[in-house]
Amino acid sequence: MIRRLFLALACLFATSPAYAYWEYGHQSVATIARLNVRPETRAAIDRILRHQGLLETPTCPARTIEEASVWADCVKPLGERFSYAYSWHYQNVDVCKPFDLKGPCKDGNCVSAQIIRNLKLLKDRDVPMRERVMALAFLVHFVGDLHMPLHAGDRGDLGGNWVRADYGIYHPDRFNLHSIWDGPLAERAISTPPSILRVYTPAERAPVQAGDVVDWSRDSWEISRDYVYAPALGGDGCGPKPAGRVKLDDATVARLVPIAQGQVKKGGLRLARLLDEALG
Repeated sequence: MIRRLFLALACLFATSPAYAYWEYGHQSVATIARLNVRPETRAAIDRILRHQGLLETPTCPARTIEEASVWADCVKPLGERFSYAYSWHYQNVDVCKPFDLKGPCKDGNCVSAQIIRNLKLLKDRDVPMRERVMALAFLVHFVGDLHMPLHAGDRGDLGGNWVRADYGIYHPDRFNLHSIWDGPLAERAISTPPSILRVYTPAERAPVQAGDVVDWSRDSWEISRDYVYAPALGGDGCGPKPAGRVKLDDATVARLVPIAQGQVKKGGLRLARLLDEALG
């Protein structure tokens, strides 16, 4: 019986699609945004998402902003229908060179360019409703992606996917630097009190929401260099690439929790600002 249970769980995880920033990270960004937009913006979001059936993705609903936040990942297994969007989830900006989006965002195929594009589509009331629903879902997801540091900074290792890593005492073979920041570290950060899933005051929102998408890209890129790669590589984010597994011990993880927490909070509040601009 126990053997059958483990087999069933193994099959479940083997067939489930991989989610960038996993569900908890994206949904938390969406929840912070929902709690901090203007009431008229919240009503407009609900009106648009009532048309989510136009997307014709019944296995990937977008009935709420939280569901919409993972829609762009959920549709990845649908094959050619959405394969054009694969490179829109990240931007491989080298953390060991001066910050520059030109190369990684060539022809608009990067996360920051797609945030700007989908914001424009969402603002335009003449765009067909199906396209506005999709633009809303993409926008919510991509703002979350931009604030997962390894979607914004890279060392020629697919955003840390090639850096095998241990998370405290937990070291399954499949774990790497990217999956740690995508999953267990983000989950611990979001779950650590006091809760970041709340309404923020204007004074709290203002410094986080300042700037534009390029500024936010640079911010996440710096976080990637200084707080993702540096702790994993002995203090130098541009040091030699590790030959074997790197270890994030318990003390290091504890120091990184506020950083990961801050990224989710920034993503949610910045998304709230964009949604207010588009729909408020």
